[in-house]
Amino acid sequence: MSPPAPLGIALGWHGLPYEDLLEAVRLAEDLGYAAAFVDGDVSQIRSRGEGDVLDGWTLTAALLARTERIEIGSIRLVHHWNAAKLAQAAATLDRITPGRLRFVCSVGGQPADRRFGLPFPPAADRVAWLDETLAAVRALWRGETVTCAGRFVCLDEARVRPTPAGGGLPITVAARGPRLLEVAATHADRWDVNLPPFAERVGAAAEHLAAACRARGRDPDAIERSQWIFARPGRDPGDPALAREYRSLNPWFADVPDERIGDAMLAGEPAACTERLAAWREELHLDLPVLDLSGLDLDAVRQALRRMASR
Repeated sequence: MSPPAPLGIALGWHGLPYEDLLEAVRLAEDLGYAAAFVDGDVSQIRSRGEGDVLDGWTLTAALLARTERIEIGSIRLVHHWNAAKLAQAAATLDRITPGRLRFVCSVGGQPADRRFGLPFPPAADRVAWLDETLAAVRALWRGETVTCAGRFVCLDEARVRPTPAGGGLPITVAARGPRLLEVAATHADRWDVNLPPFAERVGAAAEHLAAACRARGRDPDAIERSQWIFARPGRDPGDPALAREYRSLNPWFADVPDERIGDAMLAGEPAACTERLAAWREELHLDLPVLDLSGLDLDAVRQALRRMASR
């Protein structure tokens, strides 16, 4: 019998306190889920009120330390990090929990980051910054002494020790637009598909990524794919409250028409969800579908995890 296809979970939006996150991730590990993702930004989301907004890197390290098998990731936003420090932090965590860090990077979209005194240049600049950062990170992980004077990354004989086994870690780039897909084609081992699960949209982005890979002499099929899919197994997909929930928790997909919201989520009876998930795996060529359970309380997360375990 072949092992179950890998499946991830996402618990974003700073929706749960640490104790609940830890319990949910441990349950996911016990049930056989391959990876868990938590929030990586620092933004104070108004809807959270006075709820905890946990630092994503600290949380990632804590969850890795208190689990045994499951991979853990939280997105690294380029304007939050110095390139050499990012390489060092990831290499350190890989040294402590080998092979279990999901290293995910992108450019972010929260102007509220300025509240922390973080720079927030225009999106095109953040994309260029990410390109320079990942080039430096790769070189540092290879054990090189790096000196560079780029537009955004300036290093003077920077070195990282220890270096990851094999001279690097898999890099995931979250992307949907042409400029970020170019960065993914240059640097990514994994593409996190930052789109709703519509074949025409994913297909168009995949074609752009493939062309960019070929221009760089890379095989686009060597890049794995993950995708977060808004998941509410057991809920009625026709419930208007569910559509409002989708809108609230997916503001980056505001262009999804009302009549297609049901097509953008995983909802309904668990058996039907299983069939739909299998179809998406094949149609969208997903190596790791990620059940986006963001916004649910701990009891609802437990129920969703059990409903979709080993499916």
